[in-house]
Amino acid sequence: MIPPLIHLAEAQKSAPVTDWAARISWVVGLLVFVAFVYWLMRQGWKWRGTLQGDLPELPATPEDPGKPELTLSGRYHGSTTAGQWLDRIVARGLGTRSRVELTLTDQGLDVVRPGAQDFFVPAAALRGARLDKGIAGKVLPEGGLLIVTWRHGDKEIDSGFRSDRASEHPAWVAAIDRLSTTEHSITEHHTSTTEHTETEGAR
Repeated sequence: MIPPLIHLAEAQKSAPVTDWAARISWVVGLLVFVAFVYWLMRQGWKWRGTLQGDLPELPATPEDPGKPELTLSGRYHGSTTAGQWLDRIVARGLGTRSRVELTLTDQGLDVVRPGAQDFFVPAAALRGARLDKGIAGKVLPEGGLLIVTWRHGDKEIDSGFRSDRASEHPAWVAAIDRLSTTEHSITEHHTSTTEHTETEGAR
């Protein structure tokens, strides 16, 4: 009887003891690393905002913005330097993603952002629109983003929007392109007329 008991005792091995100290140290180390990465990202954000400190204040919506031509509900995904989809602009709140309500009138583009700074793009500042798939930090299927190009101060900006109904995007591209073309024609005509008048007056 004794040999079988000995074999049974040898077969019953104790469960391995969990090394809680090592596990806790690993978790704490991971949390510290995540916090450090977050801090670096935040410092980079602040540094970028400082470099872009010369960006003027964003225009506010005028008292009479005009009759709405198109409206859109969706999301604002950020802004970059025009033509450079990774050069994110964070100054003046343009780096904050949010819900958005867009309204296009003959006066310009009204951008209302719950929880973030609203702004208005005058018609004369619009440079056009297009469909694209990405902007800094956000990539979507081809044509998933409505990119509006506009001028603010001495900088041209691409701002990315996505409607809750993506089928609306083409109509927005056509309307913004039409409005910006009309405004540029009026501006060029006015400039040409002014120069002609000044030339005639100097004779």
